[in-house]
Amino acid sequence: MADAKSTFKEIVSKGVLDFFAEKGLEMESGLLEKLVVQNAPNPEMGDLGCPMFIFAKAARMAPPQIAAGVAEKITDSSLGKVLAVGPYVNIKLDKAGAASPILSAIAAQKDSYGSLNSEGKKPLEGRKVMIEFSSPNTNKPLHLGHIRNDALGESVSRILKMAGAEVCKVNLVNNRGVHICKSMLAYKMFHEAKGDTPESLGMKGDHFVGQCYVEFDQWLKGNKNDPNSVPHPEAAEEAEEMLVKWEAGDKEVRDLWQMMNGWTFDGVKVTYDRTGISFDKYYFESDTYLKGKDQILKGLEKGVFFKAEDGSVRIDVTDVVGKGKDEDNHEKVLLRKDGTSVYITQDIGTAISRHDDWAFNQLVYVVASEQNYHFKILFHILQKLGFDWAKKLYHLSYGLVNLPSGRMKSREGTVVDADDLIDSLHADALAAIKEKGRDEEVGDADEVAEKVALGALHYYMLQATPIKDMLFNPAESLSFNGNTGPYLQYMGARINSILAKAKEAGVTSDSSENAVSLLNSDEEWALIKLLGDFPSVVEKGAENLDPSAIAAYVYETAKAFSKFYQTCSIVNAGNAQLAGARLYLAECTLQVIKNAMNLVLVPYLEKM
Repeated sequence: MADAKSTFKEIVSKGVLDFFAEKGLEMESGLLEKLVVQNAPNPEMGDLGCPMFIFAKAARMAPPQIAAGVAEKITDSSLGKVLAVGPYVNIKLDKAGAASPILSAIAAQKDSYGSLNSEGKKPLEGRKVMIEFSSPNTNKPLHLGHIRNDALGESVSRILKMAGAEVCKVNLVNNRGVHICKSMLAYKMFHEAKGDTPESLGMKGDHFVGQCYVEFDQWLKGNKNDPNSVPHPEAAEEAEEMLVKWEAGDKEVRDLWQMMNGWTFDGVKVTYDRTGISFDKYYFESDTYLKGKDQILKGLEKGVFFKAEDGSVRIDVTDVVGKGKDEDNHEKVLLRKDGTSVYITQDIGTAISRHDDWAFNQLVYVVASEQNYHFKILFHILQKLGFDWAKKLYHLSYGLVNLPSGRMKSREGTVVDADDLIDSLHADALAAIKEKGRDEEVGDADEVAEKVALGALHYYMLQATPIKDMLFNPAESLSFNGNTGPYLQYMGARINSILAKAKEAGVTSDSSENAVSLLNSDEEWALIKLLGDFPSVVEKGAENLDPSAIAAYVYETAKAFSKFYQTCSIVNAGNAQLAGARLYLAECTLQVIKNAMNLVLVPYLEKM
């Protein structure tokens, strides 16, 4: 209800000024700008409301007294009936006057509907947001945890763009380190002599390299499934030695590293393409791992950091972690005593070089909650170094995705591989389509099954607030009933079918104000109000970097349409104008549902 909210805010603002003037009260500068318009929780109380709490101090009155006084001052009732309800100034909107602007905006803006706030502006226009997500390791394929990370990163990026922000999606690929060397050693031990390649074995490159990583762990510890297998603890030292050779630029090691990294990265990109995930820029740890050391030395000179007794360079982080018994936790090592960098040193340098590459207003890191402490320290250090933009760094912390059997461990081969999971969901969706005899009706059943699988997976990941840990339930995610991606896809396809049948019956969409004024039943009005709320939901999702608000909204909208259609027939409306208005409402509903589904990565299907 963008237009109604904006107009009501102006009306209430004038009422507040008139009330203050009558009482001889002074209005604090900027106070009126803090006035907000909210949806009333109960239709009996009105459709919109403005809380008066913010004026209590200045007026030296209780909010209910202020609300009653302000409501008396409002004489312009063209928008609807104004009333005081406790500490709120509410309004019962004139349905005919409010509905037409909402539906007209949807019809005019189409795919971009949702991008403009109540003032007709893109709320985040002018903001440049860099968002880092995914960050795969090149020793294994993407797994279930990556799917949640990727879904969050891509969805938040789309929401930010819808709200008007300029977005740069980046991916820091972890392509160096001892874990990479472990896969390389396993390849040399078990595959090199045979000339094995992903192509010769008929495997995706990331799957093959991931298999090498598991083989290394089995070689190191002994294969518990093989009674003749014995541990080889010396393998750990060999991996460390290989890393030293890599850092020294040993040609043989570097050539093997390039080849295996290429296999993994090519395989991972296939999964990105399949799941609709994309990036504007890739960063590679092999290029960034030495960054940051110069900044630490500069900070040491300025007294931001200090040199400890053992020769290491450190920073006091008591301001971040608070005072406690664990004194070791109050200092963070930034350079070891031998002058070498630690992991956070690299992150410091990478953040600075990113801002040099693309001068963002905000940088968002999509990383699991296990790294909360790391990012608190990182942001603290960058602010101490004097970078103003460091105040806009944000860690989008999300909970872990667990298996019914417990946590995933990639080195033991117990992860839920992303490709295998999607394949399984795809197969189950295809079986359901065939079981219902819909394989010919939907067109390309295989393509539809793929979209159902992706909709099920992504929506399941995004419907919960990011910070919550979650247990992924494949069967539940694929349900066509309840709060799921397939249910939304079904409702989208159902509305599409309703539109087609109505037009076949000769109903013509009617967007005239006279026709829209006939949409005054409780079910019609509830649906129209929801459609009008979409821009504010997008704005909230963008500000909070939380797709779950969009997911909840589209589910409620789908349910509201279902209720509307059960009680408000289009074809049998009783007169042509009302039928046309209801068809118009259904068209607008489908547009909004499609827009919202796109933000939470649920593919729209015309037929199911």
